[in-house]
Amino acid sequence: MPSKPVRLLDKLVAAAKLEPQKKEVNLETGGTVVFYVTPLTAAERERAQKNARSERAHAFAIQLLVAKAKDEHGLPIFTAGDVATLEREVRDCDLQNLMLAVMGTDEEVEEELDMKSSAEGAE
Repeated sequence: MPSKPVRLLDKLVAAAKLEPQKKEVNLETGGTVVFYVTPLTAAERERAQKNARSERAHAFAIQLLVAKAKDEHGLPIFTAGDVATLEREVRDCDLQNLMLAVMGTDEEVEEELDMKSSAEGAE
């Protein structure tokens, strides 16, 4: 009996490797923050965009941070109620580094956030 062909969808799901990855972010004051995050999926991106209720890249990125950053036990380290405190009481450079760590730290993401932040500041 011939074996059943593997579907492309099954290959994509197997290749996704959605296990938590350890992220270490150096703070401007010299400390280090450690947390865990799984790679971003399309459903998570869409949910963060909906929760952001804004076109600002910052609002989207902070929603991802709150939704995806976990401790070593897989428990969330932030709640939706922490957004205002994160925005008002955390150094902007530290907050941006945390958000970039959740989104992936490749140069394209950093450049996109920098460009959108610059455009927002010009308004």
